[in-house]
Amino acid sequence: MTERDKMIPGTLNVLVLKCLSHGARHGYGVSAWIQEHTDEVLQVEEGVLYPALHRLERDGLIEAEWGINDTGRRAKFYALTKRGETVLEAELQGWRRRSAAVNALLDLTPGSDS
Repeated sequence: MTERDKMIPGTLNVLVLKCLSHGARHGYGVSAWIQEHTDEVLQVEEGVLYPALHRLERDGLIEAEWGINDTGRRAKFYALTKRGETVLEAELQGWRRRSAAVNALLDLTPGSDS
């Protein structure tokens, strides 16, 4: 199993919301942004991404609008809603708190927990 095969369960929604907080993108653009900004450690396959985008749209966290991509093709562009911004901020706070706790635990050396 490679490093990119190990996406932490529950991270996709927050990664998509974070991506869209930087501006509207079509599905491929979301996937490319995540891959680029994680130094290609994380790759999101279409079969996982599009159901997540549809779920986030259904939940009112993102909205979609048809437009033309940079190759002149019609594409659905997704943008963060106000509700999505609020949920993203709460999710980021939770991730930061949990990751700090995990890092603190992982940084313990034998004998330092007395």
